Amino acid sequence: MAKIFGETQRLILREIILEDVDRIFLLDKNPEVMKYIGVKPVKTLEESVETIKNIRKQYTENGIARWAVIEKEANLLIGWSGLKILRQPINGFVNVYELGYRFLPEYWGKGFATEAARAVLDYGFKELNLNKIYACVTIDNLNSVKILKHKLGFSEVGTFIDELDNATCFWLELEQENFLKIKNAN
Repeated sequence: MAKIFGETQRLILREIILEDVDRIFLLDKNPEVMKYIGVKPVKTLEESVETIKNIRKQYTENGIARWAVIEKEANLLIGWSGLKILRQPINGFVNVYELGYRFLPEYWGKGFATEAARAVLDYGFKELNLNKIYACVTIDNLNSVKILKHKLGFSEVGTFIDELDNATCFWLELEQENFLKIKNAN
């Protein structure tokens, strides 16, 4: 039984398990999903199995990682969202918590990323008692920029060049106090 980390009106956020491999593969092989990630789409189911094993290792080592986002009505994995501890430096930051998310295109523009990310941030600030959570996004990924800056309240603290794909990225941060102000205003 997969551990459930959070629940919203439309979503369940739980551990990613090996049984999710077919849906994770759908995400990982889709060029539109991977467009701004800095890695190429996978070609085999085995690559997605390795991704899941890596995520499960993060649960064990760090107590946190990306979570499966399950749409309640269809009981389907529609993407993932969660926190990751950056063990390798990104933009000079290391050992910080980074918010990430990825969804299948048919679920874009329906508020799922925002809804899932809010639940993840709530968990990070309440359960983990974090003071700051970071995010990075390529400046060309306008939809994610909008979600992070305007809907979730992240502040841009700089830009950097991502070494994986030579893309210019925003480096964003969200302080617990600001998140709570925005959450309580809604």
